[in-house]
Amino acid sequence: MGFKTDSSSDREAMSEINVTPLVDVMLVLLVVFIVTAPLLTQAVHVDLPKTEKTDPAPDKHLASIAIDAQGKLIVNNQPQVITALEQQLRDLYAADPELTVQLQADTAVAYGKVAEVMAIAHKAGINKLAFISKE
Repeated sequence: MGFKTDSSSDREAMSEINVTPLVDVMLVLLVVFIVTAPLLTQAVHVDLPKTEKTDPAPDKHLASIAIDAQGKLIVNNQPQVITALEQQLRDLYAADPELTVQLQADTAVAYGKVAEVMAIAHKAGINKLAFISKE
């Protein structure tokens, strides 16, 4: 606490706050944020590896779902509507609890359609889902 130093003999306490240290700290924090902010917003560039050809899975315990370029579903080589897909997958899973579903999607298919089929498979209880792609 400081005291006024004027010619008067009475000593009164100063009621003003010294803001210089506060300004110094705020400027240091501002510089830190300015320097670190660009580092936090940079995207990570990932170069994905290419895979080698692997042996196909055995034919038992498999079901296949294909989505063609027009978005039509084909389950085990039979056309299927998306509204009946969940029940068919539940039936297949009930018949074989070790069921693995192989999903094939045309490159022209929107990601939303593939995500919808994956969500339906998960909702039907399918725990093993494989993606089929070209090498």
